[in-house]
Parts: sequence; C-alpha cells; structure tokens
Amino acid sequence: MNEFLTQFKDYVIALGEKHQVDPLLLGSLYLVSKVSMVCFLGWAARRFSLKRPITLQLLLASVSFSIPYLYLLIVGRNLPFWIYIFIVLMFVYGAYTIRKKLMTKTTGAGL
Repeated sequence: MNEFLTQFKDYVIALGEKHQVDPLLLGSLYLVSKVSMVCFLGWAARRFSLKRPITLQLLLASVSFSIPYLYLLIVGRNLPFWIYIFIVLMFVYGAYTIRKKLMTKTTGAGL
C-alpha cells in the first residue's frame, strides 16, 4: 500500500510539473471552494425563504465553485482538449445543482 501511495504521489507531482500546476494548491482551492459554495447556498436559501434578494449569495456561490477550474485554465499549460470540455460540463452541472438545491430547500420550507 505504501508503494502505491508513493507511486501515486510521484505521478501527481509529475503531472503537475508537466502542466505547470501546483497539485497541492489545486486540491486546497478545490476543497475550500466547495465548502464556501455550500455555505453561500445555505445563506441564499435562508434569504430566499425570507423573501429577500439572493443575487449576491448566488454570485458568491458561483465564483467559489469556479475558482479551482479558473486556476487550472489560467495557470495550466499544454492541457488536453478534453480538460476544457470537462470544465465547461462542470460549470453547466454546477449551475444545475445550485438551482436544484435552492428549489429543494425553498420548497421544503413551505414556499
């Protein structure tokens, strides 16, 4: 098991060097962005149930969702084309998920 983890670590580091992306920074950005996105969505759902504007909260949730992918697009070099397609699909899926979560939370609140 230890040998597998060492090989995986070496592979990720080599891949990061090949595309000029720091894997630790990308992973940290991903983790932080998802936690903050969930917090902003909760804040938006709460404000929506109180019938207050939620534009700022949705904008912040969208930006926090996008941060690791934007980092990859800006810093990454020699990325395969499928990475760009994957990122676009992630943005579409993220927008769909945000909408679905908001509708679920607000419908459950009796609205």
